[in-house]
Amino acid sequence: MLKRCFDLVVVLFLAPLWLPILGLLAAVVRWKLGAPVFFRQPRPGRHSAIFELLKFRSMTDARDSRGKLLPDALRLTPFSRWLRGSSLDELPELFNVLRGDMSLVGPRPLLVEYLQRYTPEQARRHEVLPGITGWAQVNGRNALTWDEKFRLDIWYVDHNSLWIDSKILALTVFSVFKCEGISHGGEATMPKFMGSGKGNAQSAKR
Repeated sequence: MLKRCFDLVVVLFLAPLWLPILGLLAAVVRWKLGAPVFFRQPRPGRHSAIFELLKFRSMTDARDSRGKLLPDALRLTPFSRWLRGSSLDELPELFNVLRGDMSLVGPRPLLVEYLQRYTPEQARRHEVLPGITGWAQVNGRNALTWDEKFRLDIWYVDHNSLWIDSKILALTVFSVFKCEGISHGGEATMPKFMGSGKGNAQSAKR
């Protein structure tokens, strides 16, 4: 309950700052990338309950001569890369925080299809609400391997507190300005998680 109050106080107190930025970005995304402005996708939250994640779209609908969508990396424009690098594509997730689907800080909500691929230890990341940022995000982000990310997520589950959350939020500001760890080597973001020690070249973030 204390963590929920912390989230609401921070989000509502900063609303005069982030709401105008969100409105401006929505207009620019519509102009640069087209409609729809928002990307919506089901993601697992606390106790694996499914919710609809909301973020700005960051890819075009560019297709090849057969009408098939081009690979993720080829659908990213310079504006898209800036939007992701600044993490401003995540700004609409503040509405997920207001709805109670997410917290400001927690393990990042991943794809629903991953639920069946976690080890019992990895699945513990769902014991808490997912977050806009998290311990893994300020310790390497997408430059980490999946196993490294999950170890950091479980550390957060076992040690989370308002002090840790405040520290992560402060570190997130520095990480965003440094624009480090945006993508895993050779990927638009991360290869898909296929189970511990496995992976492929498909992007996990759309």
